[in-house]
Amino acid sequence: MIQTLVGESLELLKQLIATPSFSKEEEQTATIIEKYLKSKGIKIQRELHNIWAFNQHFDSDKPTILLNSHHDTVRPNGDYTRDPFNPEVIDGKLYGLGSNDAGGCLVSLIAVFCFFYKQTDLKYNFCLAATAEEEISGHDGLERILPQLGVLDFAIVGEPTQMQLAVAERGLMVLDCRTYGKSGHAAREEGDNAIYKAMTDISWFNTYQFARISELFGAVKMSVTMIQAGTQHNVVPSVCDFVVDVRVTEVYTNEELLELIQHFVQSEVKVRSIRLKPSSIPLEHPIVKAGVLLGKNTYGSPTTSDQALLDIPSLKLGPGNSARSHTADEFVYIAEIENGITDYIKILQQIV
Repeated sequence: MIQTLVGESLELLKQLIATPSFSKEEEQTATIIEKYLKSKGIKIQRELHNIWAFNQHFDSDKPTILLNSHHDTVRPNGDYTRDPFNPEVIDGKLYGLGSNDAGGCLVSLIAVFCFFYKQTDLKYNFCLAATAEEEISGHDGLERILPQLGVLDFAIVGEPTQMQLAVAERGLMVLDCRTYGKSGHAAREEGDNAIYKAMTDISWFNTYQFARISELFGAVKMSVTMIQAGTQHNVVPSVCDFVVDVRVTEVYTNEELLELIQHFVQSEVKVRSIRLKPSSIPLEHPIVKAGVLLGKNTYGSPTTSDQALLDIPSLKLGPGNSARSHTADEFVYIAEIENGITDYIKILQQIV
């Protein structure tokens, strides 16, 4: 059965590659996934470009595992030498936009869901969610349908990790900061320069170390990435705006860090969003232990995914290599998908 699923998964991935699915434009790939699952006799639900389903013998008294990955892609960059929508197989590599991020993961998780779909006497339920807008952290992807998925115990989020166990992921906050001064003529001792006031806070962002240090990631990372002030050369600026990129570790919540930052700086600080939260799963969690028993390594992932939208323990795990994501002539190895499906099933069989 597994070999059949591998073959079907590769054909499904080829269809997805051949169908453009930029974020917010995933209608056609959602329909492809919908038709595939229906051909397996699986009852699906759909909202916008999101597809989800539960195992046949769903039992509300049992905990539920979420299997989630996305079918949207970034736009191909200008360095492509191949047609990004032509799913070519050459030397064991399947080329095409979205093949690695995260098509290989998605079709592998779909295969795993199909493998367990009709099984009885499972200790867990399964919920499969193939979602949209991950690449832009959009509101109409996983976030939109989460309330309809019911109570979830933990999640496997399909992203390319070389099938190693990403047990934590950084969160993200973007801060818009503003300092206020008083305008005046630059030739006279007039005004209160907002740039100089901003420099004090910028220095703080550059040097401050928060007390808690993550074993996986180290310190929280804050980077000033944009600055704007002034209207002309001879006017002391009354306002200076700058932007701070904050990469949050699992030992803080976004809300905690925001409160601390606002306490220490004199600038007005507004956060664009606190929804991209740091995430983690305990090393003693059964799914992590099951992976370790198969020889998998644990690590902290520096990249952000739909894990950031989950309030449950979550493990990022999937075939492919994150270093290939968003690169020209993207590809995934056929063997990676074969091994991914096999290893997903081996890991889950230890707990279900």
